Amino acid sequence: MDVPFWFFITCIAVIGVKLVRPPLWLVIALLIGGFLLADSFLAPAIDTGTETGGEITNP
Repeated sequence: MDVPFWFFITCIAVIGVKLVRPPLWLVIALLIGGFLLADSFLAPAIDTGTETGGEITNP
């Protein structure tokens, strides 16, 4: 079975929020922070890390 990486991450996030129950402001801050980091100078490092993770989970 081939599962898209974004779907896998979304499932893990939903399970994590249900189990850990972090405050809503923290979830929103992490989402906004990740969105802003995607256009920063750190984007190439993040992209390389996610590609490597994708290769590990989807050989």
